Amino acid sequence: MNKIIIIAGPTASGKSKLAIEVAKKLHSEIISCDSMQIYKYMDVGTAKIMEDEMQGIKHHMINIVNPDEEYSVSDYAKEAKAIIDDMHKKNMIPIICGGTGLYVDALLYPLQLGAKDDAVRERLQEEYEKHGANYMHDKLKAIDPKEAEKVHANNVKRVLRALEIYELTGKTKSEQDDREKELNYDALLICLNPDRDELYERINDRVEDMFDNKLEIEVQDLVNMGYNFNLQSMQAIGYKEFRDFISDRKSLEEVKEEIKTNSRHYAKRQITWFKRYDFCKFFEPNDKENIYKAIDEFVGK
Repeated sequence: MNKIIIIAGPTASGKSKLAIEVAKKLHSEIISCDSMQIYKYMDVGTAKIMEDEMQGIKHHMINIVNPDEEYSVSDYAKEAKAIIDDMHKKNMIPIICGGTGLYVDALLYPLQLGAKDDAVRERLQEEYEKHGANYMHDKLKAIDPKEAEKVHANNVKRVLRALEIYELTGKTKSEQDDREKELNYDALLICLNPDRDELYERINDRVEDMFDNKLEIEVQDLVNMGYNFNLQSMQAIGYKEFRDFISDRKSLEEVKEEIKTNSRHYAKRQITWFKRYDFCKFFEPNDKENIYKAIDEFVGK
């Protein structure tokens, strides 16, 4: 089975820096596994790695769609797997870097498409249009609280899909996801897991850097380009918090603190996600000796 190395973990844990080091060591390339860095024009708020920071290492799956384009997990899996296959043909071990758990899952396991029915989907869509996103999310919460916890109410497409799966199969999406799965690749999954206080300090520093780099101007530019806050891309942390600032209902300092708080909560959810994988290896970011020991063992086996 072909090998991949995944460097995952919460936001601001140092994934990109480590991935570049590993890619250099293994003469490889990096495939981003970040659901926000796929978007063009959204650089500061996503902490996107820029070309001058890549140190000559090729990065894939960054800046591939516009902020108003639909892009699904299955779209990501299809494109990323094609790149992985191409790298394997060149005898490279792909380095996957990012913290989007759903994207990691889509690479590791075969995609479960499930049943589909246009009539059921249309009826659910009509129900959503009549009652709204929160109503449909509450409906999902009643039948599949585990999935509802993972999916934001504004992600209507995924909420309706989960409801459709339940109606057609009698099983929740969570029940289907929890069944034993066979891995697509021989994978080393490294999760950087800093001390909680250190992680929160890293997050706060990153948000301060974003504002030093004029995040508010980037958001205003996106709005001026016609990208509104109802788009899935603009629901991301670092962008959605500006809705009330743009309409003069919040100060810039209030927005900054809200982004810090939301980022800390997101980091906790990310760590919880990666604990689902029983083969995941957790390391302090500075524990380079043991990280490289694990990589050397994996590459050499």
